[in-house]
Amino acid sequence: MKIWTLMLLRVSLGWLLVIWGADKLFNVEHGMAVANTFYFGFLAAESALRVAGVLQMLIGLAVVVGFARRWVYPVQVLFNAASLFAVLQSVIDPWGWVFTGSNALFYPSLIIFAASLLLIAYRDEDKLVLARY
Repeated sequence: MKIWTLMLLRVSLGWLLVIWGADKLFNVEHGMAVANTFYFGFLAAESALRVAGVLQMLIGLAVVVGFARRWVYPVQVLFNAASLFAVLQSVIDPWGWVFTGSNALFYPSLIIFAASLLLIAYRDEDKLVLARY
């Protein structure tokens, strides 16, 4: 059961990066709006956003298949940490009782971040992967 659960966790987290990367690549206007709203305009240029989208998709695909996990998993954690940080007020106050503009729909960012750390913690026990390292 553990092997299949770790595979499902890895595939779902990696595919999330693929989806986010594809959004940057193919829906540039949305990616720019997200960058301006949540990331202080970081990568809010069409060419930078497209490059970031491709890189994010490649990292996501590497996570999905379990390739170069010692390098790729920490990068995934950094992506998910950035997302968590961007919506931290909604994680701390999901109902907007203290912070204006909070949204309970962003709370799963904490779960995604924790799951990314879990992949690192159990990396050696995840056997259904492309590469063993």
